[in-house]
Order: sequence, then C-alpha cells, then structure tokens
Amino acid sequence: MPLQRRWQSLSRGTVGSAPEQYGVYELGEDGDVLEVGAGVLRDELKDALAYGSGDQVRWETCQTEAEARELAADHRERAGL
Repeated sequence: MPLQRRWQSLSRGTVGSAPEQYGVYELGEDGDVLEVGAGVLRDELKDALAYGSGDQVRWETCQTEAEARELAADHRERAGL
C-alpha cells in the first residue's frame, strides 16, 4: 500500500522542507514507486537528490527509527520491491 500523501517534486526546495525526523519515504517517477526507504528524512532525501533516484517523493514521519524501518519493510513488501 503506497503512502497516502501527494507526490512532490524531488528538488532542493522539497528536500529543504523535509523534517529532520525519522520517517519512511517513497521515490517515484510518473506516479510509480521506484524505491522505499527509511531514516532521517532530510538526510535520506539529500542522498536521493544527489544520486538521481526518481523525480518525485512523498514521506510520512515516524516516532522512532525502528518504526520507520518496520513501516518501510511493509511498504516494500506490498509494492513488490
């Protein structure tokens, strides 16, 4: 099941607005999920922007690193990634 947030452009502005908090994120292109990850959102998205992993992003914050990793694993499994 994909995250319920709208896609945003993966850009410096979007990355700069990402919270410095644990969370799960999806990277996509043309509305298709290419990758699911977890970690400190701003740090993870900086890497994604630098390495060209898709052109869209959406995320959901979590309270702990363990929660973020568990949610990401669940999303990966459901997306067949």
